[in-house]
Amino acid sequence: MEQALYHPEHGYYSSGRATIGRKGDYFTNVSVGPLFGRLLAAQFVEIWERLGKIDNFVVVEQGAHDGTFARDVLETLRESSPEFFSALRYCIVEPFPVLQDRQSQTLASFRDKVAWRSSIETLEPFAGIHFSNELLDAMPINLRGKVVGLEGENFIFVEGPADVKTNQAALDWIDNVSTKLESGFIIAIDYGFVGDEFRESVQVRTQHRHLDSPFEQVGDADITAHVNWTEIAERAAKNGFRVAGFTDQHHFLTGIISEFPELVEDEKSKRALQTLLHPEMLGRAFQVLALSKDVDLAGATLAGFKYARAPRL
Repeated sequence: MEQALYHPEHGYYSSGRATIGRKGDYFTNVSVGPLFGRLLAAQFVEIWERLGKIDNFVVVEQGAHDGTFARDVLETLRESSPEFFSALRYCIVEPFPVLQDRQSQTLASFRDKVAWRSSIETLEPFAGIHFSNELLDAMPINLRGKVVGLEGENFIFVEGPADVKTNQAALDWIDNVSTKLESGFIIAIDYGFVGDEFRESVQVRTQHRHLDSPFEQVGDADITAHVNWTEIAERAAKNGFRVAGFTDQHHFLTGIISEFPELVEDEKSKRALQTLLHPEMLGRAFQVLALSKDVDLAGATLAGFKYARAPRL
């Protein structure tokens, strides 16, 4: 999975072959249009206000693809929240030059607002938000009892150790983010399971089709795995975070809209909202986890978790 997705030359993501949307390999929230970015921008404003409207507030995005989400957020904030926009710095963690080039082109009108870093380790300590949309599911995982072997020229699964941490890469990621985020929130949107519901599941997609094996079209197909939200929350707690909210995307976005109804007024936005909320589309497939560090919520919840409906972590 590490090589198939992230090999410097041949990896599905690192080579720039990954495509999303109707003509791509899969849909994501950003594919629906700018509404997703506008809704998250409203949530970011609320967080900034909760943190005392601090100067030098940083939004770090990881897994930014071509920069469309960042552009949607920044355009919204420039228009509707000039005070926050003035205090904001936007930083994209992007190790691959081909994607950084695309992001730079998408964000050309915000050159003085956006910076890039090649890894979490190269970030300066910051106060604000670390945001990701479908980042964790693309982190390499271990399958209990299985490792990859060769049979002739073909990849196969062979017997391996059963006592491995399935999502070690995601746990290491939490450790790394915790060394950089001094105060604020991690907001991660992805799909997975909690507690005893978790099951190891690898998905391979190309042109909106599911392939039967991760060994098909290696380097030309998306490989993802469900997130173990409980293990993520437990590791975060060891790093000084608290769970500030956890729910499915339907209820998360509904909570934001209840506080900012003006974001969904025209027919185009209403159609996009149906896709983002519908349980048979994106509304129930994705969950949203918010982790806070050195933040006093004083018993209040963020707008996105106003109607939280999800199992406890």
